Amino acid sequence: MPSGLFALLDDVATITKLAAASIDDIGVAAAKAGTKAAGVVVDDAAVTPRYLTGFDPARELPVIWRIAKGSLRNKLLFILPIALLLSAFLPWLITPILMVGGAYLCYEGAEKALHALRPHDETLQEEMEELTSEEHEAQMASGAIRTDFILSAEIMAISLGEVKEQSIYLQAISLIVVAIAITVLVYGVVAVIVKMDDVGLDLAKRGNGMVRALGRGLVLAMPKILTALSVIGTAAMLWVGGQIVMHGAESFGFETLPHALHDLAHDIGGAIPIASGFFEWAVNAAGAGIFGLILGGIIIAIQQPFTRKSQH
Repeated sequence: MPSGLFALLDDVATITKLAAASIDDIGVAAAKAGTKAAGVVVDDAAVTPRYLTGFDPARELPVIWRIAKGSLRNKLLFILPIALLLSAFLPWLITPILMVGGAYLCYEGAEKALHALRPHDETLQEEMEELTSEEHEAQMASGAIRTDFILSAEIMAISLGEVKEQSIYLQAISLIVVAIAITVLVYGVVAVIVKMDDVGLDLAKRGNGMVRALGRGLVLAMPKILTALSVIGTAAMLWVGGQIVMHGAESFGFETLPHALHDLAHDIGGAIPIASGFFEWAVNAAGAGIFGLILGGIIIAIQQPFTRKSQH
């Protein structure tokens, strides 16, 4: 009887060690996958606040929660199983699908840029009524979730590429960890950004003079910061979408434009050694953004005749 008990305890210890090793493998794989996708995560955090500009402060956090739930649903229920199936059976199809998503981002970014340049006929009261309507809230949340779907697909595809040599079990668990961690990170940051003006208002009511000054500074600064983030978000759509399409085209042998942009960025970065990495990134991002704007403009031009027909 004692020998049987010791054997059972030994088996439990062995299983525990294997489980601990497996958890460690998942942690390493998830960290590796998440780090590789960090650039797109930053873009995701930059894009989302533009969908929250102008909302009633009382509705900001509920809308962020709504978008975050949609984002997590996108990642876990749609993107994750599709990505694993494609990776196992049709890996060549991942790049074209990402390119279609990238083209949609270019279209969305170009449309936002075009809308910003057009004169607005609405009065301030009409704009406020629109911003506070449930229909507008649902429309903006849906738009944010659609955009998030493309960015999330890119994040998950990059992450999958980092763990593709692992077992299907380890791939799935690693991507689930990445999906949850990135969603919490992105929408936690977004929540902090959009509520900073409320924090400023609270600080401005405090007794300490320095604290009050800090609060007033936040209140005055946040509208400008949110406007800047809205512009950055539109730019991020264009440069991420442009990069996805250009990288995809490069993998299919259309290398002239991506190589020319890479060489230009390398030359400019090399000419400014004090901040070569930043300038190389900036040139690549600007080039991809211009390409994205042109591609988005072409898609809008192609779509317009069909839009006019549906309106008549």
